[in-house]
Amino acid sequence: MSSVNHATDSPSLDLSKWRPVPNILIGVGALLAVVGVIYDPRLFAFSWLQAYMFFLSYGFGGWFLTMLHHLVDASWSVPIRRINEHLGCLLKWMALFFIPIALFATKIYPWMTLDPATNHELHLKLPLFSQVGFYVVALFNFAVWWYFPAKLREASLRQDQTGAAECTFKMRKLSYVGIFLFAVSLTLGAMMWVKALTFQWFSTMYGVYYFADSVWVTLATVYLIASILKRTGSLDGVMSENHFYLLGSLWFAFTVFYGYVHFMQYFIIWNANMPEETFWYVLREKGAWWSIGMVIVFGHFFVPFLGLLRIDVKNWLWWMAPLAVWAWLMRFCDESYNVMPALRPNGFELHWLDLGCLALIGGCLAKLFLKDLNSHPIYPQKDPRMAETLGVYVAPLSEKRPVAARGGAK
Repeated sequence: MSSVNHATDSPSLDLSKWRPVPNILIGVGALLAVVGVIYDPRLFAFSWLQAYMFFLSYGFGGWFLTMLHHLVDASWSVPIRRINEHLGCLLKWMALFFIPIALFATKIYPWMTLDPATNHELHLKLPLFSQVGFYVVALFNFAVWWYFPAKLREASLRQDQTGAAECTFKMRKLSYVGIFLFAVSLTLGAMMWVKALTFQWFSTMYGVYYFADSVWVTLATVYLIASILKRTGSLDGVMSENHFYLLGSLWFAFTVFYGYVHFMQYFIIWNANMPEETFWYVLREKGAWWSIGMVIVFGHFFVPFLGLLRIDVKNWLWWMAPLAVWAWLMRFCDESYNVMPALRPNGFELHWLDLGCLALIGGCLAKLFLKDLNSHPIYPQKDPRMAETLGVYVAPLSEKRPVAARGGAK
């Protein structure tokens, strides 16, 4: 097999020509967003929410993968942990990007202008579905998202300097507590900001659905970032074929998990056949939304499932890179499928304002991520599991000491 097929043996890559791209995206996106606010404030609000929830996924995925690394005491994921830490720390910046949603909330969520005393479905969901509850949930979420990812990365960077095992123990403790707050805050965010577009709807799977999709697309992104850093030399010597294989295998696992969760949500609602649940899918069978649904079924599940099924393809960069880009496209289709029917009930439409909001938020987050990536070591420098992940045997102190030091020979 040719070496150019491997993510670990590819030739050197020059990224200098891509450096202006985030600034270009920010400039074009800001111009389109400003025009959009003037042109149609409600359309801008929905386009911004769609882009916001799309990029929020990457922060969630990075934070979860960081905590998963510590909770299971993994060794293979040490080289990519810093990438996940930087992605998780993007969550704190999402508070700034939430400002347009907070300002245009009444244009996005019709229940905010309804009287709960005259609406039975809304009354049942008080006090969560109220204007006060909406903003309290946002404050709680951003407090959690600011503290835990930042503290995890802080301890990780401190270990780069000291090499102390106490840093590992602290990151584990933060992960023990953080995983529960992760589940609560993610579910609240998905419910209050997307599911609440149709507040009458009930689904106990929605938080898990958003979680599975977020981690899935993040794994695709981390694979691509790690491959690029390997080719530029930054991860040379620490990322091997085995690391890329295991990363691709986890991506494959979440492909199956996402398909299971999405199917079970649909199957449970279809089987129960209750009007307060089925109307959500009935709306998404109208016009072009039916086609988007089919794209999600076949493109979001069957294409990556079959594409990742073979063992050896997980080390073929020429195969995996297009699949990662495909994952971004499918994630956007899925988010549009969740958000936009509330605005465009008659079918899918890709508006220039949708692209503008994606460009602005994506350009800003890319710039922040690259700044963090260039400001700190690319991978953990003194992690206790680094030798294990590199396949290097380090003899314990008891084997290095002379016999006399252990009590002497008799």
